[in-house]
Amino acid sequence: MHPYLFAVLVVATTFLMGSSFTVGKIGLTYVSPLLLVGLRFTIAGLLMAMLVRKKPLPAKLADWGRIFGIGLMQTAGVMGCIFLSLRTITAGESSILTFTNPLMVVVMGTIFLGIRYRLLQWIGAIVGFLGVFITLGFHLQLTTGTLLGLGAAVSWSIGTILIKQWGSRFNVWVLTAYQMLFGGTILLVMGLTMETPRLAINPISISIILWLAIMASIVQFAIWFYLINLGDPGKTSAFLFLAPFFGVLSGWVLLDEVVQWYVYAGGALIFTGIFLVNWTFAKKTSLVTEKVG
Repeated sequence: MHPYLFAVLVVATTFLMGSSFTVGKIGLTYVSPLLLVGLRFTIAGLLMAMLVRKKPLPAKLADWGRIFGIGLMQTAGVMGCIFLSLRTITAGESSILTFTNPLMVVVMGTIFLGIRYRLLQWIGAIVGFLGVFITLGFHLQLTTGTLLGLGAAVSWSIGTILIKQWGSRFNVWVLTAYQMLFGGTILLVMGLTMETPRLAINPISISIILWLAIMASIVQFAIWFYLINLGDPGKTSAFLFLAPFFGVLSGWVLLDEVVQWYVYAGGALIFTGIFLVNWTFAKKTSLVTEKVG
């Protein structure tokens, strides 16, 4: 692929990842959090399930259970925490905290999969966690919003581990479609039962839901998987550090969010840590974070 085309696609997919935090926060004006994200991924999952209907589906109930488990963590857990966190913290802060997940994958991969990482990767993890500490204002008094942001990262990391363990059983597009559909359905049920449902139907709210479902989910996934399959997935995943940048930038442009200086400082360290962790992954042992915002 021509370097310029690669750059355009990387910017496009990470922009869709990062800006979805801001678009989602705007959507909370019209739709309650869990209902909004439930509609987003149920619609996206249904559309993708139609697109992959001719591809081989799992034959065993246990395999459907595995896809359900991935959807529970990778879609329901991650996106539920993100959209709930947006009620109390900025889109930029939520995106920075959520995208600490590659750092957590290093720890979980060591504990649960026995993967051995290089010294530089551990340095990256330590630098990244230091960045989280600084992002939180140099203190450990976690608010509900920051806990939910970190919860999204933890859930994403668990989802990554599950995909690493089970992903080879499935066609990648079938797995993507049905984990989104299962996760979206869970969120939809939670939105109708665990919060007071609120849905203002107007051109803006409909546009936001469709943008999140189609552009920020299906299109973003398609570009990301294409890039991952094109070359070294470890090196490609290093560009995930651009997504929080676009989260902060879009929050500033669209919502006039004021981000404190220490959030930028901590974010810079987090990006550095993520870069060190991902850039040095060996191809055979890389844990690629294949979700998005």
